[in-house]
Amino acid sequence: MSSVTKLRCEYKKNPIGIDIQKPRISWHIHSESRAWLQAAYQLQISIDSDWENPLMDSGRVNSSQSVHVEIGGIELASRLRYDYRVRVWSEQDEETEWSETAYWEMGLLETGEWLADWISPPLGTFPLESEVCPLIRRAFQVDRKVKSARIYATGLGLYELYVNGRRAGDCYLTPGWTSYNHQLQYQTYDVTDLMTIGPNAIGAILGNGWYKGSLTGAHKRNVYGDRAAFLMQLHIRYEADDEEVIIATDTSWKARESAIRMSSIYDGETYDARLEIADWCDGRYDDESWFAVETPTHSKNILTAQLNEPVRITDELLPIKLLSTPSGETVLDMGQNMVGWIRFTIKGQPGQEVMLQHAEVLDHEGNFYTDNLRNAKQTIQYTLRGGKAETFEPHFTFQGFRYVKLIGFGEPIRLEDFTGVVLHSDMERTGEFRCSDPLINQLQHNILWGQKGNFLDVPTDCPQRDERLGWTGDAQMFIRTAAHLMNVAPFFTKWLRDLAAEQREDGGVPFVIPHVLKETSHSSAAWGDAAVICPWVLYQCYGDKRILEQQYESMKAWVEYIRRQGENEYLWNTGFHFGDWLGLDSKPDSYVGATDRELIATAFYAHSTSLLAKTAHILGKTEDSERYEALRNRIRDAFQHEYVTPNGRLAVPTQTAHVLALMFHLVEDAAKERTAGKLVELLQETGFHLTTGFVGTPYLNLVLSENGHSNAAYKLLLQTDYPSWLYQVTKGATTIWEHWDGIKQDGSFWSIHMNSFNHYAYGAIGEWLYRYVAGIDVDEDAPGYKHFHIRPQPHEALAWAEASLESMYGAIHAKWQRSDENGMHMTVVIPPNTTASLLLPGAEYAKVRENGVPLAQSTGIRDIRQSEQGVCLIAGSGKYRFTF
Repeated sequence: MSSVTKLRCEYKKNPIGIDIQKPRISWHIHSESRAWLQAAYQLQISIDSDWENPLMDSGRVNSSQSVHVEIGGIELASRLRYDYRVRVWSEQDEETEWSETAYWEMGLLETGEWLADWISPPLGTFPLESEVCPLIRRAFQVDRKVKSARIYATGLGLYELYVNGRRAGDCYLTPGWTSYNHQLQYQTYDVTDLMTIGPNAIGAILGNGWYKGSLTGAHKRNVYGDRAAFLMQLHIRYEADDEEVIIATDTSWKARESAIRMSSIYDGETYDARLEIADWCDGRYDDESWFAVETPTHSKNILTAQLNEPVRITDELLPIKLLSTPSGETVLDMGQNMVGWIRFTIKGQPGQEVMLQHAEVLDHEGNFYTDNLRNAKQTIQYTLRGGKAETFEPHFTFQGFRYVKLIGFGEPIRLEDFTGVVLHSDMERTGEFRCSDPLINQLQHNILWGQKGNFLDVPTDCPQRDERLGWTGDAQMFIRTAAHLMNVAPFFTKWLRDLAAEQREDGGVPFVIPHVLKETSHSSAAWGDAAVICPWVLYQCYGDKRILEQQYESMKAWVEYIRRQGENEYLWNTGFHFGDWLGLDSKPDSYVGATDRELIATAFYAHSTSLLAKTAHILGKTEDSERYEALRNRIRDAFQHEYVTPNGRLAVPTQTAHVLALMFHLVEDAAKERTAGKLVELLQETGFHLTTGFVGTPYLNLVLSENGHSNAAYKLLLQTDYPSWLYQVTKGATTIWEHWDGIKQDGSFWSIHMNSFNHYAYGAIGEWLYRYVAGIDVDEDAPGYKHFHIRPQPHEALAWAEASLESMYGAIHAKWQRSDENGMHMTVVIPPNTTASLLLPGAEYAKVRENGVPLAQSTGIRDIRQSEQGVCLIAGSGKYRFTF
């Protein structure tokens, strides 16, 4: 019996407070039948699950679509909850039961519905330069039983929301970091269970955050504004008569100082527990001595509902040991380079001060090391209230660390009094990879934790030093790997909306999004190309056509920006470029690799133009599609004229130059074969060690495998000496490093200026692990894994490898394993309503068995053929076990 499961609205389970006027519904199908394909669906929408009188009934729709089914034909109302359910029919006309009921709830759809005023603490009491975090509150009465209560809230800066002394929701660092001049997300809270009959109170703590706190290595303050503010309205609906009451921020609110004396993204937090105010958010608390708030003017037109997943606590780690360093420091080892903070419990005297400092590594002597943090203090200072045990964790900061130096704690120190609280955008975990080599498994672990540490509301480059910015280049290099490990569609949809908002009028793209660097910091090749590459990858991985529609003008503006540079519209040979950043073939004292920057720029120009042409075709923009396809071909021709000799030799003899020419299909036929062969020669010259930087590394193994040189790709992966991915592992890394030799072979460090030990870009090797080692890959013509490929390329160094992916259609799994008889076992899981093209590598058709029977007798399989690579076939949904 088949059934409809995992209903989602805009990727989310039962979301509340969305403002998408035409939300999309997706679902999975559970079936034990092989080759199950949907032939039709029926979708109903109702209010209060009144299925006898649905608001919308699609009737039977003959369609195989089960992902991103757009709701149309009804006008959605603000703050209303809509229930929905789905049933489907298979191609064999099997009909499922109705799914369980799911829902979504709209937020505030019109600016005019915001009745609240922006409020701020009074300037006379809270100077603009003050580091103290204020409290704000208001009391109100509830005189009868509440049917529902919703809060819509946001802030300029950060806020924590409380109702009747209890924290509302489980989100942190709200409202997050957006391009504040263009958009500001608000959050929706269901606080029905927090309401009580009688006196009530609502309050918030405000922090500086990204809005007015210190940002960038220059420690710029007040980048977006110089005054923290709060905006909120509470809608209470009573059960008996359905009457609604609104409590909103206005001049009736009060403010005063909190015990948070300083809070900074980079520097940490200072807290004096002696200044805590008991029951400050209780309805019976007397706030007569508090100060009246002020109502500064600020736009509400920029308000938008939360689109991405909020930051939440996703893990909690216990320290693995307490260290006493050679210099006498007391240090906790968390066993993992993590991002978040420490929650600790302590008992001591009133006024006793303790301090926690955070670092990623110890130096070669085993001492606490913070030089690579530059000017970020990453310090928590806490003054005890005294008497009984007290527990503390920060509010408006986060640290990147593995080691924590404890100062002032006294003896004895108990490990159980400290917990590492891991924070990141709470994206659904979707993918895994494992194999027979424990070093590669640790590498995969490091890739995952690099993503956890740097996907904190924006895709930061690093989470520890005084930077933590949304570098565009890092994001586009890693996005395909990220999309395997987690559902990053809402995360990047929000970030790309910021990118489009920050894009210059001439189409140029800032180096970082949100844009907080100098105005001249924009439009490097491979960095600005995030405007095109990221939407395309989301479309490929999630089948999300809307992201292409949303970003199309931004994508087009970027390509047009490049086209207008210089005198030759088919070469990009002007402007500043980062080049092959941190390439190991760079000149002494240079961060830029040896590959010609203009070659890199032109190669990415061709790539983005190609993707734009494909996007235009998908969106039905035929004229644009033809124009940009022709432009791409002229760029390719210009590239070949400039950089390829008549005999097919690439004029720039670096690994990265050859990688880009192959990856972006800029060489053809004999020149392509020669370029691939030359790349292998270049690797041989270095003993199969890479010299690539940020630009070449993500594609290096991909192009080797794509061009028949998987053995060379495996040799690169399996190296354990410098430079290699596994070198970091042998040095104890638990995340990906910024530099191949962040810690040198003698234990010294690469640099104090730019040496992050949690920098995810080189983790892009994960894409190759999933696509070529395990073999799971998308089909460009059937995006979102509607049809996909499983084409592993095994190697003798591995006894087995496997990967899984929770796609929009359900779980995909692929595993290959060598048998004792020099054969191979291969297990594949294909979700219902999809098909897959499979390659059984090295197999002979007559010898293949599927669950013990010849292929010709196996159900669900069709289009079987023998090739030089093995047996190729197309299979429908189900679990298959092959031996060959």
